Amino acid sequence: MHPIRKKRLTIVLFLLVGLSVAVGLTTYALRQNINLFYDPSQISAGEAPVDVRIRAGGMVEEGSVVRDPESLKVEFMVTDYSASVPVEYVGILPDLFAEGQGIVAMGRLNNEGRFVADQVLAKHDENYMPPEVAGALEKASQAETKSAAENAKPATY
Repeated sequence: MHPIRKKRLTIVLFLLVGLSVAVGLTTYALRQNINLFYDPSQISAGEAPVDVRIRAGGMVEEGSVVRDPESLKVEFMVTDYSASVPVEYVGILPDLFAEGQGIVAMGRLNNEGRFVADQVLAKHDENYMPPEVAGALEKASQAETKSAAENAKPATY
């Protein structure tokens, strides 16, 4: 083999190996930072991964907020009106957090099916709802309507 050709082949091989390593490291880093969204129906059905950082969202159930008087621990239920998931959070909640309001929480689902949040985001005004939460509520509403229509019996005379 000609020496110039051998040198070019070596350079091309080093570039390919370097590019492969760079793509592999980038893919690994992006996989670590992906936070997938799950609604309460998906979480209660077991579709959400356990002990992996995810986002969960829905409406805070009325009467479900329980605050620990000794610490900043708060427990509440998040619902999409067809299923509910218990959420545990330690920290200061956003000012707009309230029962009946839409939230998105980031954290991990533990083995007992409880969502342990490390961040809670509340909607910023009365007209806004996070797109993921709105989609989950709409999907649950459509499933409920379909279920009601299938369960309806025709009247007999």
